[in-house]
Amino acid sequence: MSRQVVRSSKFRHVFGQPAKADQCYEDVRVSQTTWDSGFCAVNPKFVALICEASGGGAFLVLPLAKTGRVDKNVPMVCGHTAPVLDIAWCPHNDNVIASGSEDCTVMVWEIPDGGLTLPLREPVVTLEGHTKRVGIVAWHPTAQNVLLSAGCDNVIMVWDVGTGAAVLTLGPDVHPDTIYSVDWSRDGGLICTSCRDKRVRIIEPRKGTVVAEKDRPHEGTRPVRAVFVSEGKILTTGFSRMSERQVALWDTKHLEEPLSLQELDTSSGVLLPFFDPDTNIVYLCGKGDSSIRYFEITSEAPFLHYLSMFSSKESQRGMGYMPKRGLEVNKCEIARFYKLHERRCEPIAMTVPRKSDLFQEDLYPPTAGPDPALTAEEWLGGRDAGPLLISLKDGYVPPKSRELRVNRGLDTGRRRAAPEASGTPSSDAVSRLEEEMRKLQATVQELQKRLDGLEETVQAK
Repeated sequence: MSRQVVRSSKFRHVFGQPAKADQCYEDVRVSQTTWDSGFCAVNPKFVALICEASGGGAFLVLPLAKTGRVDKNVPMVCGHTAPVLDIAWCPHNDNVIASGSEDCTVMVWEIPDGGLTLPLREPVVTLEGHTKRVGIVAWHPTAQNVLLSAGCDNVIMVWDVGTGAAVLTLGPDVHPDTIYSVDWSRDGGLICTSCRDKRVRIIEPRKGTVVAEKDRPHEGTRPVRAVFVSEGKILTTGFSRMSERQVALWDTKHLEEPLSLQELDTSSGVLLPFFDPDTNIVYLCGKGDSSIRYFEITSEAPFLHYLSMFSSKESQRGMGYMPKRGLEVNKCEIARFYKLHERRCEPIAMTVPRKSDLFQEDLYPPTAGPDPALTAEEWLGGRDAGPLLISLKDGYVPPKSRELRVNRGLDTGRRRAAPEASGTPSSDAVSRLEEEMRKLQATVQELQKRLDGLEETVQAK
């Protein structure tokens, strides 16, 4: 009589714990747009949600601690002229967020510490170059001020936010149809894309060359998602010919057959994968589902191991994923999701059950910190570098807000600016410019207050 051996893993008993009602964000009007993005982005300081807005596109930014009912008149970021489709926080500056919209632009915003007190209508920089709506924005994981955007014009553009210029463009000759997903590799040397032409491509963006590609990783016709996972592998989610949802793991050097292919269920929602490189766990969140599945990836067959599933009664309209440095390490929290309902945002903590409340080193290896490893110029020059790691042993304290400096040249900031050809300005000149900028900002705030006062007086009369 043979006994079945259960695989040993410290993550076998990971469980999801939804936040209590007073720790949720209530009465938020989540976007009704039928676009397959998460509609939510979080970092250790803020949570941002794409909301319904009349006469344009807007998203809400709240400090993490500002839970409870959200005032219907809360100030929002509302500079786009059409619905916002995707948002992403900068990994190197917790006060900077990028947004892509149906108005064909990408905007980069700076959020003050403590959140917004007035509606934010003027971005730090507007990136214009796409000819159709922009559905994907993704920051480079290790290079400062490098932002990628993908539009429904089948074009991927890489921007240097510091100059407002598009430094790389991958045109329709690379992707002949709609781009479903884009993901950076851990060191930012490659990108992985999935496209409506049923191909997954691994691309070196600086050369514009396709390093590897796989035709029809899933037989179905519905959208495929692809992300980089552990070293040299990618994970895809898609549908079988019978419309069953699937998850597959691939070796990028041998894309002929998957290392692992598993069928999940027959739901129609697209699965959004979130990968944690510290624990090698991938979480699958389906749009319209009421569950989160999680799998562990190992270096030995069968490579992809199902761990468990968190289920709730209400379906999710979108999902945000907290970076590791925003978690509570003294509670053995290894992941946190922000689940969007129709009128609510609910944090869900993924926890490893441990009796001790001491720091668990095996659960928290050094993780990606907030400092960039490269400048934009170094990355464009061909250098790659992994993230600069930090220890979470004593908890993470967010650094003071860092100002995002944009060299607009002679431009107004509403158009793309070219990099300056002159040398670096002196420190005295920079100081004078910064002082003038502070005075201008103070003047603008004072004028805004006067305008608000006049509006209140007119309404009262």
